[in-house]
Amino acid sequence: MRSGCLRLVHGLLCVLLSLSRARAQGSQACNPRCPPNSECVNATACRCKPGFASSSTEIFTDPLEICDDINECVPPMKVSCGNYSDCQNVEGSYYCMCSPGYGLLSGAKKFTNERENTCQAAGCPHPAPLLPLADVDECKQNPRICKGRSTCTNTQGSYTCQCLPGFEINPEDPKLCTDVDECSSGQHQCHQSTICTNTLGSYQCHCRPGWELIPRRINGRNSTICKVMPFFTWPLPPGVHSQSLSRFFDKVNNLHRDFKPVEAKDTIQRIMQDVDELLETPGDLENLPPSQKHCVATHLLADLESDLRHLSRGLPEGTATFNYSAGTQLSLEVQERGDGNVTLSQNQAKMQLNWNLAQESAHRGPSVVGLVSTPGMAKLLAEAPLVLEPEKQVAPHGTHKDLLPRVSSVLLSDVISAFLSSNNTQNLSSSVTFTFSHNLVTPAPRHEVLCVFWDHSQNGCGHWATAGCRTVGTGDGSTTCHCTHLSSFAVLMAHYHVQDDDPVLSVITCVGLGVSLLCLLLAALTFLLCRAIQNTSTSLHLQLSLCLLLAHLLFLTAINRTQPKGLSPPQVLCAVTAGALHYLYLASFTWMLLEGLFLFLTARNLTVLSSSSRNRLMRRLMFPVGYGVPAAIVAVSAAARPHLYGTPARCWLNPEQGFVWGFLGPAYAISCVNLVFFLMTLWIVKTKLSSINRDVSTLQNTRMLTFKAMAHLFILGCTWCLGVLQAPVMAYLFTIVNSLQGVFIFLVYCLLSQQVREQYRTWLKSIRKQKTKPESYTLSSKAVSDAS
Repeated sequence: MRSGCLRLVHGLLCVLLSLSRARAQGSQACNPRCPPNSECVNATACRCKPGFASSSTEIFTDPLEICDDINECVPPMKVSCGNYSDCQNVEGSYYCMCSPGYGLLSGAKKFTNERENTCQAAGCPHPAPLLPLADVDECKQNPRICKGRSTCTNTQGSYTCQCLPGFEINPEDPKLCTDVDECSSGQHQCHQSTICTNTLGSYQCHCRPGWELIPRRINGRNSTICKVMPFFTWPLPPGVHSQSLSRFFDKVNNLHRDFKPVEAKDTIQRIMQDVDELLETPGDLENLPPSQKHCVATHLLADLESDLRHLSRGLPEGTATFNYSAGTQLSLEVQERGDGNVTLSQNQAKMQLNWNLAQESAHRGPSVVGLVSTPGMAKLLAEAPLVLEPEKQVAPHGTHKDLLPRVSSVLLSDVISAFLSSNNTQNLSSSVTFTFSHNLVTPAPRHEVLCVFWDHSQNGCGHWATAGCRTVGTGDGSTTCHCTHLSSFAVLMAHYHVQDDDPVLSVITCVGLGVSLLCLLLAALTFLLCRAIQNTSTSLHLQLSLCLLLAHLLFLTAINRTQPKGLSPPQVLCAVTAGALHYLYLASFTWMLLEGLFLFLTARNLTVLSSSSRNRLMRRLMFPVGYGVPAAIVAVSAAARPHLYGTPARCWLNPEQGFVWGFLGPAYAISCVNLVFFLMTLWIVKTKLSSINRDVSTLQNTRMLTFKAMAHLFILGCTWCLGVLQAPVMAYLFTIVNSLQGVFIFLVYCLLSQQVREQYRTWLKSIRKQKTKPESYTLSSKAVSDAS
């Protein structure tokens, strides 16, 4: 008997031991990460408990899945509790209760379905009759007895006003329904990754800016779940291969995979730590070419600003500052409704702005202001180009942009990035003040301290720029800047590498134009006063001389007067001077074109046109073409770009946007056409020399004829083609031959003309006679006085 008992006890122990092992194995096979209101199916899958349902499938593996309560009291799961009763939903279940004034026969308070319904009027010993008693339907008598957003329901002996879903009875007026703010009252069922927005009678769950819906989700009730957009997802620029950057991407991708909204602060700190480590030890990034470094810096700055803006919206209100080993700093201030000014201070920088700039009307939630300082970014931004605004392209001490082939810069401060909760920061309504601390700067010629920002150019590599930022003041190791947009900022020391004016060319220009002015004045007086040579050709010579005389005179006296003294604004007077020079020199070239045409027609006179026909044609064309065409060109240029008349260095056409070609284009075109006319004229004269009229055929001095022909190259402006050659010798040759154009006009058309020389002799003789008459009168008077 005892042995039988022992065997029985031993068998029971074995069974219990096997059951405990199976239970342990089952517990080990259970998924430990099932969400609330769910139970595990196996080691990786879960299912919602009875009374709960997921928005995707019955069995799921995503730990972020939500098991939402099933409301059995509303369609499509609506449960019928029977007459004189109401359905009440609870988490994971429901129950039925008799309507006010009614009770169960058993005295219980709750039941589960219509079959258990024994609700009767209070005080009645038996269940309510199946047929309703005679009742007055107040809802039909007065359809408007219940006010807006409510429906009237008749009851035995009375009526009730029931609100539509999303509304509730106004305590002060039982017949009026008001909207329920599910968001502020906490009655919404939005996921913690979303933002609740109240609407009339309902609410909406939507993603924060910078977040996105989880793929394959149904955008319906209780199904809107969002996730933050991936961090630093930009591809490497073509040709960039960096292990340091790849490791950095791996780290931030892990952060994104494990991200939870409640861990926004920790995620921000870890991202900043990863950026700080990358900038402290960039590794093979330092071996990249400067242009590729600039591309990497551009993407790092832009993505860091975007990620911090999106993540910081999930932070609680308050101010936070984070410091890292390589000097990287992050300062944040989050306010639900900020007012006044906000100031964020760091070791080497400070930012001050108005809270209104951070508000975003379309976004419910707190406003964010952030400032990031990244000293290590200077390693990637070394040798970055600097693009100045036109008005800033004037170096200190009068060094002008026209004389600046190159501008180099040195980074003085840390690189900082500023961001707001609002994405629209390119044209702010008020300026933001930045104060940078940096090493002391010793003022020097051709050096300037500039406030700059990093401009993301179209190719994605970027450059420093000054547009929208101005330097308010600098000194004692700090610089203050005002900017009307937000980006990444710094303070640079710009060094202007200047190529000064060649003093030899300046002397040649002044002397040549001075001599030409004298010769042009004498030539103009000759063409006006010498009647023996006045004809169509002389009229052309006279107009060309007058235009060149006025143009050279204005050039010598006003070309450098960019800041005159007087009442007129300097820029206006300089622009007028530039416009006048533009017109006078274009008119001079137009008259050169007419000179070349007339010379060509003269050579063809004996074989094609008669002299009268040629002169008639020139008289019709002269003045409309000579003065009308230049006026039209200047009028179109001034109407299109009036601000480009005048530069900081010269009262001339600004080379920006190709505006100077409004003069160079017509000038070079006329020079080329006149060169063709000249060559054709030489060919005609060579072949027809024997048949030319007697005056020309009697010229025996071949050297003189050759000299006159060569001089016409200068008179017709053909030598302006030398301007396209950039050799230093050509610059001297171009200046000499074109500044002496007036000398050649006076020499060829006056001194080498026999008629003019004879007229000069006549004038000299008359002048001598006028001088001898007073002398003879003086001698005769003296003789008479001596005789007396």
